[in-house]
Amino acid sequence: MKFKQQIYGMKAYQPGKPIEEVQREFGLKEVVKLASNENPFGCSPKVTEYIKNNDINFAIYPDGYAQELRTAVANHLGVPENQLLFGNGSDDLIAIVTRSLLYPGVNTVMADPSFSQYSHNAEIEGAEVRKVPLKDGKHDLEAMYEAIDENTSVVWVCNPNNPTGTIVTDEELSAFLKKVPSDVLVVLDEAYFEYVTDPAYKDTLPYVEQYPNVLIMRTFSKAYGLAAYRVGYAIGQADLIAKLDPVRAPFNNTVLSHKVAIVALQDQQFIKETVERTEKGKEQYVEFCKKHGLNYYPSQTNFILFEVKADSDVIFQEMMKRGFIVRSGNALNAPGYIRVSIGTEEQNSKFLSLLEEVLKEQGVFA
Repeated sequence: MKFKQQIYGMKAYQPGKPIEEVQREFGLKEVVKLASNENPFGCSPKVTEYIKNNDINFAIYPDGYAQELRTAVANHLGVPENQLLFGNGSDDLIAIVTRSLLYPGVNTVMADPSFSQYSHNAEIEGAEVRKVPLKDGKHDLEAMYEAIDENTSVVWVCNPNNPTGTIVTDEELSAFLKKVPSDVLVVLDEAYFEYVTDPAYKDTLPYVEQYPNVLIMRTFSKAYGLAAYRVGYAIGQADLIAKLDPVRAPFNNTVLSHKVAIVALQDQQFIKETVERTEKGKEQYVEFCKKHGLNYYPSQTNFILFEVKADSDVIFQEMMKRGFIVRSGNALNAPGYIRVSIGTEEQNSKFLSLLEEVLKEQGVFA
């Protein structure tokens, strides 16, 4: 069969281990997953109530244009409806962008480490991938600009960045956008937008009006707690959206995902409470790191990447045996670190207590 040459040897995306698999492997009754940056507080109670009290006709296709959801999101953001593109999660949007703009002969620029699907999709399309190392865990926008040339098609700015949780400030982003050539698309991946509390991070929507080559991506999977429903959306100027939309699969969301996203959007109090509880949980990890002299990245997300001064895979395995799934830094190009999603206060306390035991066993500290 005539497969693309570039997919030979390519590995599929490796998500955090499923809870059920870990339960079977280690004979555990209870396992807590802190690996995929999901919301430990679930979703808005209004969503649960809606699902319980409403029937869906499963024989009917969803609205491919997502009109009801489109109107709800447009009103929430204060943007025209034709400036929105909906995806089956942000992953779908990334695939749409790469399929539209990347091909052999062009290149794409991104930070390293950052979200793996930027490079993965680019490689599938045969484009050159240019990875620019982070500087103190943050995007080095100056070096990223230097990596742009006449063959650059897309630049990815993951803000806040995954896996470090760091931000690009508005001042830094503004200076960068002024320099990027107008024929280079700049994608601002803001999956963790709702979690940011740093005043140096400003809402980027005004940049969409200012720059035809800016596309913002956001999602309902993180703070809204709707990861199972796979709803992401992009905001850009109408002409840009019109060019990307034909690449989108005809029915890339479901009827139910449209409905629950609309309901979730109406409960901003839930988002506020989620952010407040996440900030408190994050403090538990920061205090732990300070107590034990472990480096950590100041995170503006619902996860934290911090040092364990040991083999990341060993810590990953030892914590899994004890009922906690995290992400090994080895899988994130951050050896010696682990990335942990912020859980409930009880989950965080138990995790850190067990981690302290494991690090003592590994001789990290007495």
